[in-house]
Amino acid sequence: MYKILFATSEAYPLIKTGGLGDVAGILPAELAHLGLEVTIILPAYPACKTHLKYLTEIASLQIPSVSGLIRILKGRLPEGSNSIWLVDSPIHFDRPGNPYLGENGQDWPDNAARFAVFCQAITQLVNHPELNWQPDIIHCNDWQTGLVPPLLAPLSNRPATLFTIHNLAYQGLFSRQQFETLDLPPYLWSSSALEFYDQFSFIKGGLVFADWLTTVSPTYAQGILTPEFGCGLEGVLRKRADHLTGILNGADYQRWDPVHDSFIKKPYSKATWHHKALNKLALQHQYGLLEDKTIPILGFVGRLVEQKGIDLIIDILPKLFSNKIQVVFLGEGHKSYQNTLQKIARDYPRQMGLSISYNEQLAHSIQAGADIFLMPSRFEPCGLTQLYALRYGTIPIVHRTGGLSDTIVEATEENIQQELATGFFFEEPSPSALFTAIQKALTVYAQPDQWRELALTAMGQNFSWRTSAKAYYNLYHQMLSNRPTQ
Repeated sequence: MYKILFATSEAYPLIKTGGLGDVAGILPAELAHLGLEVTIILPAYPACKTHLKYLTEIASLQIPSVSGLIRILKGRLPEGSNSIWLVDSPIHFDRPGNPYLGENGQDWPDNAARFAVFCQAITQLVNHPELNWQPDIIHCNDWQTGLVPPLLAPLSNRPATLFTIHNLAYQGLFSRQQFETLDLPPYLWSSSALEFYDQFSFIKGGLVFADWLTTVSPTYAQGILTPEFGCGLEGVLRKRADHLTGILNGADYQRWDPVHDSFIKKPYSKATWHHKALNKLALQHQYGLLEDKTIPILGFVGRLVEQKGIDLIIDILPKLFSNKIQVVFLGEGHKSYQNTLQKIARDYPRQMGLSISYNEQLAHSIQAGADIFLMPSRFEPCGLTQLYALRYGTIPIVHRTGGLSDTIVEATEENIQQELATGFFFEEPSPSALFTAIQKALTVYAQPDQWRELALTAMGQNFSWRTSAKAYYNLYHQMLSNRPTQ
């Protein structure tokens, strides 16, 4: 049985800010179902210590840049079989806010030190005398774990390292001065190591030194080799292309399935499709919109940032509202987008609903009550919300990029007739292209029988995490089978 240490900066339900939290919350459990022994390690944020009961100290560490000992606490999620280790350094992690931002919405100024300590703690646990547990592979995730592969690289008899890129745009970039304060090996300050245009790059450590790289969809794995999506690191990645695999994320159907969703007004299935209309009326009521099940509702759930294409939607809203249509939004992000949406909502109170926040219940209600799901992301490594939308029979309109290309089938007339179609694409990330795609969708929506067939086909798609977990299992096996004897 392979032993995997799954290193992550967040994991649902302990702590979550985005897709990484969802992945770390379910992939280790699915891998355990396949017979692997997977331990999750993450920082000991207050929310983690509150959620986990019966924590016990299993080791203590001394890191030169930190005064005092760092404790390693062990717990277990009540609903899972995975052990969880918490790196307990109160000066770094026992604070309000989320893992990366303070309560003021700004990055913690010591993020470099915080996640360097996290990585140093992970590497010290290898062959630690207080632990009777040695992983075969350390599976690192995103920039917050990017120092683990370079710190392990010089060690003999070290575990293999896998580094998963969830979003290359977030790189963990800091100044050279911060690098010099972290007590890292000086040789790592090099263009062939962590130096990136005279900055210190956490993610580059994973890209250069990990034994294998993965990202969260096959199309994104190809995209990051190009200047368009490589974020300046495409040259580094092209050198590693023969050790790069795209594995599509899955959907958590335990949490996201209208058949047994306790958050929504009326559960429904393909056989009880007509109950979706009751969720539409409930959503309209919740947002104070005109309650009419014949009016098409477009939903958006996500961060209000340029990557997600929120500006493309904002640009066409006045034109959209010349039609008999409603649009609902759930998310938070840049103040300018929030302010603009608030103004438009005031101008169109019976056609637009807006919630500037994240609310789990409302996210489920939008998936169940909307007819169309807007996901005009400029780039999207995988995307999860479009997978949820499919299961709820809420038809996605997406930009053809990354994981969106891998998960949606274009609703051409032929594909609809063959019961293959699941959504609508637009090719260029422009307001006019998005508007044209919406018009195409509304044309099909105006034909109820055709729309119903499209929605039922979408609901029948299966993006189970079990498939993704098997792909990771096979990759782990390949990595360890092909590894030279040390």
